[in-house]
Amino acid sequence: MKNKLRTMIEQPGIHAAPAVYDCIGAMAAEQAGFDYIFSSGFGITASLLGKPDLGYLTANEMIDSAKRIAHSVSIPMIADMDTGYGNPLNVIRTIEEIVQTDVAGIILEDQVWPKKCGHFEGKQIIAADEQVEKIKAAVYARGDSGLVIVGRTDARAIEGLDGAIKRGERYLAAGADVLFIEAPQTREELSTIAQHFQGVPLFANIIEGGKTPNLSLNELEDMGYKLVAYALSGLFSATQAFTECFDALKKDDGTQHINRKLSFDDFKTVIKMDDHIALEKRFGISKKTD
Repeated sequence: MKNKLRTMIEQPGIHAAPAVYDCIGAMAAEQAGFDYIFSSGFGITASLLGKPDLGYLTANEMIDSAKRIAHSVSIPMIADMDTGYGNPLNVIRTIEEIVQTDVAGIILEDQVWPKKCGHFEGKQIIAADEQVEKIKAAVYARGDSGLVIVGRTDARAIEGLDGAIKRGERYLAAGADVLFIEAPQTREELSTIAQHFQGVPLFANIIEGGKTPNLSLNELEDMGYKLVAYALSGLFSATQAFTECFDALKKDDGTQHINRKLSFDDFKTVIKMDDHIALEKRFGISKKTD
């Protein structure tokens, strides 16, 4: 998976994918035809804890979630690993554990821990020198695994766009494979980043209602972006579906009038039920013995 993602990044063209927070979302994305996915720290925090993305998740919770999600599909996944959960030594441990999983890439950001969603107010960032050492530590820890490292900076909100660009230069020099400047606020800022880092694989994060303009993929590709994550589209859609279903269930006499197109058989297709039935047959699980 790691080499597959690296090859994708090196090829021409833009690659867009949804961020997911569980195995069902990952499998649905794969079956929709996406060639890779992201894991969403925001979504994992919401689904596991029912809390906002304010640094509540521990390293083990995030790593375990990423491990399960990546193993459920046959396409590469880039995992949100927040700040690496400490200093460079903690980053080394985090990356060493990730390398042993099916995760193909990680995002490592420069916020102060506990971090916040990149589109929340009140973020703080560590010194650029410290983040440079953390990226170097991640490069060291990945060894020859091929793990892709996405260097993320949240400096736009604190140091302005120029400060974020300067940090981006340093993170790339430290060994980041992809650059992610979080939350540029205008079309012009997105373009300025792309013009400055021509030839560098750039990452754009699109959140409906967030700080970054929701441009089309054609526009982002023309600017020069390589990877685009739709970080919360799935989470918002699933939450809306839950809300509408449960409201209808509460108000109506049963579920007969719920407007849902996904059938029981459709869901069995998503979770690859036929594959598991084939395994039962192969190993005689369904056979009765005296």
